[in-house]
Amino acid sequence: MNKKYTQTSFIVIISIIISGALFRFIPHWPNFTPIAAMALFGGAYLGRKYLAFIIPFAAMFLSDLLLGLHTGMWAVYLAFGITVMIGTLIRKNPRFASIFGASLTSSVIFFLLTNFAAWLASPFYPPTLAGLMQSYVAGLAFFHNGSMGISFFLNEVAGSLFYNGIFFGAYALARQWMPALDRTVGR
Repeated sequence: MNKKYTQTSFIVIISIIISGALFRFIPHWPNFTPIAAMALFGGAYLGRKYLAFIIPFAAMFLSDLLLGLHTGMWAVYLAFGITVMIGTLIRKNPRFASIFGASLTSSVIFFLLTNFAAWLASPFYPPTLAGLMQSYVAGLAFFHNGSMGISFFLNEVAGSLFYNGIFFGAYALARQWMPALDRTVGR
């Protein structure tokens, strides 16, 4: 593999991931963010697993330092890590259907984990299975008045699909303009 093209691919991929971290600073509806897209894209295109985890995690962590940390961050980062793993599963065939399915799957995982964390930490929900279900229902309906998007969950799905379209689409366009770009780097 030509080292020049591998370096170019790496720079393009890293640029897309960093832009995802920067997009978090643009005003947006709650949960309509590029977080899952950064993880899925990094998992799909950074060939070495350690790079697929380190680079998106570093971009997210640095932006989190500026945006602020909270007690439920463990759930966000766990969902992020699982999404990187999902990205590695679609690495060999990053087509519309696999990206769409991976986006939906990662959104569901994010919703389940972050609402589980909210249930654990919140005094509003009883520490029972019924309380957990209440937190999931609340997450589905939260912000349903339309002023801040559709709901936490649907904002996450829409954001994931939107940003995955941008990231995977931008890389596909870059590959058309520069056909020598490899699909994954750092194998």
